[in-house]
Formats: sequence, C-alpha cells, structure tokens
Amino acid sequence: MVQNKNKDLDKKRHSLAHVLAMAVLERFPEAKIGIGPTIENGFYYDFDFSGAKKGIVPEDLPKIEERIKELISHDLKFKKEAITFEQAKKLFKNQKYKIELIKELNDQKKAISIYGTFGKDPKETFVDLCAGPHVKSTKEINKDAFKLTKLAGAYWRGSEKNQMLTRVYGVAFNTPDELKDYLKLLEEAEKRDHRVLGEKMDLFMFDENIGKGLPLWLPKGYLIRHLIEDYIYKVEQENGYLHVLTPELAKEVLYKTSGHLAHYKEDMYCPIEIENEKYYLRPMNCPHHHSIYKHKLRSYKDLPLRIAEFGTVYRYERSGVLSGLIRVRGFTQNDAHIYITPEKLEAEIIKISEIHKKVFDDFKILDYWFRLSLPNFKNKEKYGDIKNKKMWEQGAEALKKVLNKQKIKFVEGVGEATFYGPKIDVQIKNIYGKEDTIATIQVDYYSAGRFNLNYIDKDGKEKSVVIIHRAILGSFERFFAFLLEKTAGVLPLWLAPAQVRIINIGEGHRKYAEDILSELKKNKIRAELSDEDSTVSKKIREAELQKIPYILVVGDKEIQNKSVNVRHYKRGQEGEVDLDAVIKKINEEIENKA
Repeated sequence: MVQNKNKDLDKKRHSLAHVLAMAVLERFPEAKIGIGPTIENGFYYDFDFSGAKKGIVPEDLPKIEERIKELISHDLKFKKEAITFEQAKKLFKNQKYKIELIKELNDQKKAISIYGTFGKDPKETFVDLCAGPHVKSTKEINKDAFKLTKLAGAYWRGSEKNQMLTRVYGVAFNTPDELKDYLKLLEEAEKRDHRVLGEKMDLFMFDENIGKGLPLWLPKGYLIRHLIEDYIYKVEQENGYLHVLTPELAKEVLYKTSGHLAHYKEDMYCPIEIENEKYYLRPMNCPHHHSIYKHKLRSYKDLPLRIAEFGTVYRYERSGVLSGLIRVRGFTQNDAHIYITPEKLEAEIIKISEIHKKVFDDFKILDYWFRLSLPNFKNKEKYGDIKNKKMWEQGAEALKKVLNKQKIKFVEGVGEATFYGPKIDVQIKNIYGKEDTIATIQVDYYSAGRFNLNYIDKDGKEKSVVIIHRAILGSFERFFAFLLEKTAGVLPLWLAPAQVRIINIGEGHRKYAEDILSELKKNKIRAELSDEDSTVSKKIREAELQKIPYILVVGDKEIQNKSVNVRHYKRGQEGEVDLDAVIKKINEEIENKA
C-alpha cells in the first residue's frame, strides 16, 4: 500500500514538472527546455534562457507558482502517444535539447513517446518528450501541497562542456500539512547547514583564487579536525594498524595497473608532464599501499597486514555537485588496506565492524544503516573485465554472512559495488534528507592479480592475498560536515575548539579571571578569557553564538569564595561552584566523551 502511495506521489511530482514547463514557457516563450524529472521530495525542470529577452530571477517564482495553481484548477488532461523519429524531429524542431535526446533514442532503437497536456483553452497545451508516467488529470494534484523553492545552475547532461542551464526546483506532497512540515524541516536544516555554521563559527573557507572544491581549514576548524584525526589514529593503533605516508601523485603506469585509468579516468585530474613522463594526482590511496605490500614477499605469518593512512586524494567533481565539505575536489580519507588470507576474511570483517560500532558510539552517531553494495554484471563498462565472478560472489557472501551473524539489518544495492569488489556501505541521511555514505568496507579480489600481490602459505606455495579496503570515518571533510550538521555546531566538549570562556564582571576581577585561565590550561582544558569591552550579558551572548560549552563568570563573590559562576550551553545556569569541582567535572566529561 505504501509503495503504491509513493508511486502516486511520484506521478504527481512528474506531472507538476510538466505544468511548471508550461507556465515558464508562457512567461518566457523564447526559452528552450531541457528535462524535468522527479527527485526526492519533489521535481525540477531545466531551461535555457540564453535566447530569451530576459532570464528568470527568484522574484518570478511566486508568479509562476500562482500560474501553476491556475492551470491545476483547469483540470488539464495528460495523454501519452508513441511517435516516429521523423514525427518527433518535426514536433521539436525548435527545441535543440529535445532533438539531441530524440537522436539518441533513435540510435539506440528505443521507442519514442510524448505526453500531451491539454486544457479547454487551446493555449493551455503542452507537449513534451517523455516516457511517463503521469496523472490522468491535474485534478489529482493538490494545488496547495507544492511549492517552487529555488533556482540553480546546471550544465546540460551534467557536463561542463555543455551549456549552463537554469534549474527550477519544486517540492510536492499529497497534503498541505505534509508540505508545511517539510518546509519547517527545510528551515531548520538551513540553520544547521555546515556551510552556514562553518562561516559563523570561523571553521573553514573557500577561495576562488585557490579553486572550487578545495577547502581551507581555519585554526578552529583544523583544531577540531586534528582532534578527530588523533582519536582515530589511537583507535587504529590499538587495533593493529600500521600508519604510513605516501605521495599525492604517481606515474601513469601505477593507475594503468590499478585499473583507475580504465574505469575512473573522467574523475581524475589531467596528467602533469614531468621529464617526458605523465604523473597523476591520485584519486585513491590503494595503489600506493599495494606498492608498499609488494615491497617484499610476505608469509602467511605476516598476515593480516593492516596499512593505514590519512591520505589526501583529488577527484574532478563537476562544479554542479560541489557542496561545502560534503562534496569537494581535494579531501583526506581515513583510509586503510588490509592484506589477508581468504580463511581469515570473515573474522577480519567482524573486527572492522566492531571498530565501526565503537567509533560511532563515541561520536554518539545512532541513525545509520548498512547497504550491501553488489555488482550488476550487465554493466559491461564498469564490470566488463571481471574474470572470476565466483570470487566476487564469495566476497559478497562473506560480507552478507557477517551482517547476518551480527544481526545487522541491511539493504542491498545492486550496481553500487566498486569496479574492484563488493562492499558494505554505512549510510546516513543528511539534514536535507539526502542519503550519504560516511564509511565503507570493501572486499577486493581484483587488485591482487593486477599487482601480483601474493604470500607464501604454510606449504610454501605462493598464493594471492585478499584485500579489504576500509574507511571508518570516510573522509575527514565529509565526516566533519556531517558532525557539524547533526550537532547544529554544538560539538561535544572533547571536540569543542574552546571548551571554556571566562568572563570577568569588572576590571577589578580581571586578575582572578587570569588565574582561572592559567589553572584551566594547566589541566589541559582549552580555555579563553573574554577580552571584549562590553556588558556581561553581551559577553555571554557572544560566547553562546560561538557555541562554547562552559561559561565561567567571576565577580566579588567568586573571588571571596574561590569559586566560579557556571553557565552551560545546553544545561543553562548551574550557579556558583568551587573551581576545583568544575575542573574535575570538565575533565570527566572530556574523558568520557560526554
């Protein structure tokens, strides 16, 4: 029943995209139309206004929205029709983007269909190249349950080589109440957006002169990141990982061997010519780690060998998909590669999943789930050079067995596997409801053959290793963004860049405030003294805007009693407390990652 309900809503959203195109073309008749699919929570349509007298602006959206409501109330009918290639070319002769799609459909020998939208007024007619499905009539759509939300730039078909189009976004639901709830959620999400918080809290920035998607970590942001790195380094060391450092570029031959140039070239930066040889910025760390493994012949007694690195990689992400720290072009992975014998594979995956649980518990991450990402062997472009499908199936079975043994619920994602192996992805929804991968465990039977990665077994025979690729935190950039959004910037005490701010009521209390600062620092508590020349209430407000966990206010009474007046960001006013007791409490909270 729920599935049918979702399908019905999807049809409404798709139909709204067509009515949106009608309304836009009425207002901008010279515009060219691209595509108008449904997306999570709504729909969009792409337009090219380059030939129009004027382009669309945000102020146009309410007027277009009102016209869509009018068209909905006119009970427009949707009708599908199959047409020939020649008919399609004639019908869309003035729409170059549609002609491009029509030619592709014809080359692929696929059926060409159109949907007509018809009203009683002949002017209220719109025909689009579309396979559907749609509602039978606009009377099925609640005109008070949708809203146009924003404009954005989008390259035609996602390629920067193509024309930049204007994308009009909308959201739609079954009822006005569902729309109202979603818009409230959106409003709250915008407050939690890590890009907004990053600027307000002075954590990171971007500079056009450096390049899109290349973040600059500011002192406070880098401190938080360093604390996260230090934490995961200790966890990995305790679990038998050996940390290495490898170069951020390598010769072309390495990526030919790894298969990246065959499968991943479009996501790699162009080569750098050095002494008549091509070098590439690395898109992944694994080929470098394989080189370390291959440095000498290993025995089964040496395995598992766990090589870890906080390795910076570079990927050519398209401008349209860049999004703060969540989608960047240069980022650092919490990466590790485990070289292991086949019989120890399952036990090692269990060990990794236990590390996942410990780390996520420490960061108080609860709302995640698992996806078993499998290959789709019909996709020859991605999986075409796989020779031993049986080994892939064994890897997938090992992952599934671990999930079932630990009673972990999971979904399957066919076609989501990498080109070198099946994997478990740890999935989570961001503040906008979009699904993101924040961690992964991948089984690789592919790379050992390409790199000739072997070990000597107990019988003295040379055999191929199995490789596990794993990233507990994914990339530090994405994890940082996720943590910032989930906490709304109110980071746990152990991660807060400033854990305590001391505020003296008057100048006569300054010396005591400085003594407290010195005592806190002796106890390795990150503290700072408010140096603003303003009222106490304003100083408190400023500390709260910076989301500092503890505020300690001192005046005559506190000097006399050797105490501090404590205010906590979440718990509120806690009153006068002995300084030693406060220090003890803060240190306990830091130690327990409260």
